[in-house]
Amino acid sequence: MNQLINIIICFLLPPVAVFLKHGVGKDLIINIILTIFFFVPGIIHALWLTTR
Repeated sequence: MNQLINIIICFLLPPVAVFLKHGVGKDLIINIILTIFFFVPGIIHALWLTTR
């Protein structure tokens, strides 16, 4: 159930999903940049980080 919620958050707010999984760090910064400039790569990056 928790994994399903993480995937839903990845689609809605990718940086929040990365923050909840990994905290503040380089992964969060990369995801914020990807989400600001290109929303779809931000989603893909968040999904990749939260499901691995």
